[in-house]
Amino acid sequence: MDFYQAQENLLAIEWILRAIVAFFFMLFAVKLMGQRSFSQLRLLDFIMALIFGNIIAHPLSDQHLGLKGSLITMSVLVILYVTTTMTGLHWHPLRKLIDPAPIPLVKNGQILYKNLKKARISMDVLFSELRKHRVIDIQEVALALFESNGTITSFLQPQYQTVIQKDINLPPKPFDYPQVVIKEGKINQQELLETGKNEAWLLDQIQKQNTILPDILLATLDHHEHLHVMYYK
Repeated sequence: MDFYQAQENLLAIEWILRAIVAFFFMLFAVKLMGQRSFSQLRLLDFIMALIFGNIIAHPLSDQHLGLKGSLITMSVLVILYVTTTMTGLHWHPLRKLIDPAPIPLVKNGQILYKNLKKARISMDVLFSELRKHRVIDIQEVALALFESNGTITSFLQPQYQTVIQKDINLPPKPFDYPQVVIKEGKINQQELLETGKNEAWLLDQIQKQNTILPDILLATLDHHEHLHVMYYK
């Protein structure tokens, strides 16, 4: 059991034994905490992962540090984690702290800009996550939530939910992805150029909607030349 204690020098076999003990201890800890902890990191899970990595790394790389202290510390942390998680199931204030309620980012096709800032994510990140769910137009979204594990969950409006065209004998339509021509009060010149329109045309369309550029959170242009405008809320 010399490998377990602090040593001036460790043999190769003792380093190997330390690694084996640490590996199986971490495996046991993860099983006890639940696999969700490391596959979908919540705030508490992320903190635990950082602490575990730091604690176990030092005795695996420094022979002057014993393994005993690290294993005791990690055991206490696992007990605290399980206790906190179980207590949170029955005590709402603690549950709200370690697993906060999701933040709505989009509701009925409208971006909730204040909540976007509260979640501290950009519109580019929001659009990127929605594209992963094959959302073409943000107005198709009934609800998008920023979850406590950092992911975004989206739900489509009923009229936009998936129907397979061949099942109802509809001819297929060409793919149409609306161009973001205005974002956060600024004209996206590159996107506007790709639509074949110019700034004068866009400003004229804005004027027809009795609005001004700084009031616009997002404006998209589809292939029918319909300009869809959303405002700061």
